[in-house]
Amino acid sequence: QLQLVESGGGLVQPGRSLRLSCAASGSTLAYDIGWFRQAPGKEREGLSCISRGGSIIRYVESVKGRFAISRDNAKNMVYLQMNNLKPEDSSVYYCAALLQCSIAQLTSPVSDVWGQGTQVTVSS
Repeated sequence: QLQLVESGGGLVQPGRSLRLSCAASGSTLAYDIGWFRQAPGKEREGLSCISRGGSIIRYVESVKGRFAISRDNAKNMVYLQMNNLKPEDSSVYYCAALLQCSIAQLTSPVSDVWGQGTQVTVSS
């Protein structure tokens, strides 16, 4: 059974960068993967997704140009490079296995496989 584990979060100053990792275990990473975040008191927000082969990538407008998703299937890893971070990016970030990489899935994900999340705090 597929399990996902996020890592790479932490405390960072505004304008700096972080790279989050999503590691798969229990199964090969033959899934489309999405990154999401949820801050306290706010709804979950889909950010980006990548298809299993990496040929399809989608971003929501709020992170387009600042975040970059990638994957290394040989290592069963998916990454989210986050640049020029802002205080409003502070949140718990999750990866999830998706039925399909699409804006629709980022908006209303259908997934039974989520990681436990990694905290990102952007503050001076």
